[in-house]
Parts: sequence; structure tokens; C-alpha cells
Amino acid sequence: MLSLSSTVLRLPRPFIRFRSQLAPRQVKYIKRHKGVIPIPTGGSTRGTTLAFGQWGIRIKGNGVRFSAKQLTTAEEVIKRKLKVLKGGKVWLRVFPDVPVCIKGNETRMGKGKGTFEFWATRQPTGRVIFEIGGTSIREELARDILRQAASKLPTKMEFIGKDTPPRLGNLVLYPPKPVSETGFTSAVEVPKI
Repeated sequence: MLSLSSTVLRLPRPFIRFRSQLAPRQVKYIKRHKGVIPIPTGGSTRGTTLAFGQWGIRIKGNGVRFSAKQLTTAEEVIKRKLKVLKGGKVWLRVFPDVPVCIKGNETRMGKGKGTFEFWATRQPTGRVIFEIGGTSIREELARDILRQAASKLPTKMEFIGKDTPPRLGNLVLYPPKPVSETGFTSAVEVPKI
């Protein structure tokens, strides 16, 4: 007689994640709404400055949806160029956790959502994508490495360092000028009477 545990059917999983792939380990539902790319309208500058490395790139153009393949390709370029530097590290500051489903071309309407295709992440303008550091890297070399990585990504990127001010959408937030003893900023000339 068969036991109940041996008669349970094992359904194939729709997606198998390997170690080198950028994808969530486990999700409850594989299909999700499309969503929109966020527009930073509040006052938060979170994720627009460096947190781990010495140099980095952030989005200068419009917000964009990165696929896991695009991020992996750019990361491989950086790792290949950093290989010559002992102790060089790369940090990926975003993670693709949005499932993208696509229906075939010239398909009639209805009959449900399309099948799962790839993982993606939606990022607004000003978000840091990659950082490099771990060892002292010359600025010229870092610029070259990150320029090659940025060419693999679908939007305009800008090179940033530790002293680069944060961004709020398209607006760069420069620190306020120091106030002198007279109460005026040091950049303003006070006429003598």
C-alpha cells in the first residue's frame, strides 16, 4: 500500500536560481504588476551618495528599469578591470527583485498575463548603482573602469567620489556656505559705510 507522503506530486519550479545569478531566493508570487519608475518628490537623498567604496557611478539621466542581465554584465566589466588591483572590491547597491512577464508579439488580447521572462529593478534619478574601493584606486583608473561599466547600462551615468554632494532628482544639493561673524555668508561682500 502506498503511503500518503509518496503520492504527493512534486511540481516543477518555474525558476531555478543559481549562485552567480541576480535573483531573489524565494518569492511568494512569480507574477506582479508592472509598476512605475519612482520619481523622487520628497526631500530624501537616501542612496545618492557613496556608502562603502571610494568611487562610484549614479544615474544622471531619467530613472530606468535595469534588468539582472544588464547589472551582471556591468559588474563583470568592473571585476575584470579591478582584477589587477590587489584588494579591489565592487559593491552593487541595487538588487533586481521585480519579475517581468512578457506576452509574445502579435498575440490577441486576454488569456492571462504573459510568462515570466527576467528579473529587474526600478531606480530613480540620482541613485548610486556601483561603488568600487577596498584599496586606494587612482581617480583616472576609477573613471576609466566605471565609464566602461556605464556604457553597458541603458541610461546616462555620472562619476562620483566621497566629496560629491547628494542628489534630489535632477537637483544637486550643495552644502551651505559657512556663515561669518557678521551674520553674512563669506561669499557676499558687505559694503562699508
